[in-house]
Amino acid sequence: MSGASTDDRAGLRVAAVDCGTNSIRLLIADVRPDGRLTDVHREMRIVRLGQGVDATGALAPEAIERTRVALADYAALMREAEVDRVRMVATSATRDAANREDFFGMARAELGTVVPGAEAEVITGDEEARLSFSGAIGELAGAAGPFVVVDLGGGSTELVFGDADGVRAAFSADIGCVRITERCLPGNPPTPEQIAAAREFATERLAEAFAKVPVEDAHTWVGVAGTMTTLAAVALDLPEYDSERVHLTSLTLDQVRAVCDRLLAMDHDQRAALGPMHPGRVDVIGGGAVITEVLAYELARRADISALIVSEHDILDGIAMSIA
Repeated sequence: MSGASTDDRAGLRVAAVDCGTNSIRLLIADVRPDGRLTDVHREMRIVRLGQGVDATGALAPEAIERTRVALADYAALMREAEVDRVRMVATSATRDAANREDFFGMARAELGTVVPGAEAEVITGDEEARLSFSGAIGELAGAAGPFVVVDLGGGSTELVFGDADGVRAAFSADIGCVRITERCLPGNPPTPEQIAAAREFATERLAEAFAKVPVEDAHTWVGVAGTMTTLAAVALDLPEYDSERVHLTSLTLDQVRAVCDRLLAMDHDQRAALGPMHPGRVDVIGGGAVITEVLAYELARRADISALIVSEHDILDGIAMSIA
């Protein structure tokens, strides 16, 4: 376990779990007197909870079991760290699943071994956006606001507009890297026709977000979550994933387009061979690249934004801050 140990902790220790469509992540952190966080442990596992949910409307039993195994390990880490409070949120994949109680019953059993009565909760797209925003801009005091924060997940994409005083507008679009890959990008590599169809689908699904979030007034684009951090790592040609190198990386939009086009031209084995590529993202990074390209085009056109800042801090940090 990295960071502060149980022996040298001071004050409140919290644990945050973010269970999305593609991954489940854990943050254990100590709360400083000023309310900021000191990391004790961060971890991410690809469990693909949203496997096939777009087509079937239900969570696959094997996906729930993969998630259970990861959550049981996380619960053991929380007990070892002696956390005082825990909050687990579940996002896009669980909102409308017909068998979602199978998932929540499992989560209740595992979390209850850490803090009696703890359970996972579904959050709205609006709250998801606000938590992402608070986590993302915490270390951007020197950047020019207002900000548009984009949290590109497996099943949804949140656009949030705000500044240091808080969120002014937010919208959760029903599109993410898993959803668009399953629907539009079956090829290996995807064909030009499939990519064009995916771009059209992404543009359509993001249109309502751009209609409701006044990105025209934003000065800085911040991207969070696994697609964005992976794109940054590949753009930097890192031999392996390095979160410290990725955190707060700034990419020009030309660099963003170049890395997205590069990934879309690769087949599965070529993407898998990239040093910073997590095995669980190999199959869906092309879908994430398409959504990112559409975002880059729209933000350049609407707000004259010319760069993307990639942050390692996101909804997970926002969840921890919300219980601190």
